[in-house]
Amino acid sequence: MTTVEALKGVMLETGAGWVLWLLGALSVASLAVVIERCLVLRRADVDLRALGERLDGLLHEGRRADAISMLDRAGGPAAAIAAAGLRLSERGTHAVERAMRSASALHRGLLEQRLAFLATLGTNAPFLGLLGTVIGVVQAFEQLGREGVVAAQGPSEAVMVAIAEALVATAVGLLVALPAVAFHNWLARRVTAILDGADVLSNLVLAYLSAEPEGERA
Repeated sequence: MTTVEALKGVMLETGAGWVLWLLGALSVASLAVVIERCLVLRRADVDLRALGERLDGLLHEGRRADAISMLDRAGGPAAAIAAAGLRLSERGTHAVERAMRSASALHRGLLEQRLAFLATLGTNAPFLGLLGTVIGVVQAFEQLGREGVVAAQGPSEAVMVAIAEALVATAVGLLVALPAVAFHNWLARRVTAILDGADVLSNLVLAYLSAEPEGERA
């Protein structure tokens, strides 16, 4: 038995049903990821205008410790990034900027968790569907060969039904991929917006610390 015959035998034995079940499971998993990420990003999104006004007032009064406590209570990546910089304020603006960059990279990784799964699913789900279609077409032609249908008579109804069912796999792959890509792009934009908003507080912290003389900052 050649390699081609062995592969054809596996395709004929397994069929394309497992591809549809796999796509269904991946679709459920992607929905779970989308819901979980939406909840995470919802908690991460804060009122930057109100938070910035409170931080501005505390820094204007020189109450740096109270500002750190307020940011810790506020929660969210923007507050955590600003607080990370304020904790190193006595080491100079250079250290503050590096600390906030480090905190920003850390929170970016936390916010982007599992987004790669959605991107990978959106890219590869159509190929999985195409694999199911190929397997279905192989089964249809195998059935056509067994029936010995001549060209003049045309393919039997069973063969046409098998080909139509094979094409369903491609359609399912697209139906799984399109929402995954759409949600990935939307969630990625949300992450970018949250981290861009963190720059509001970071720049405010740097503005106050840059205006202070070195001795007064210490």
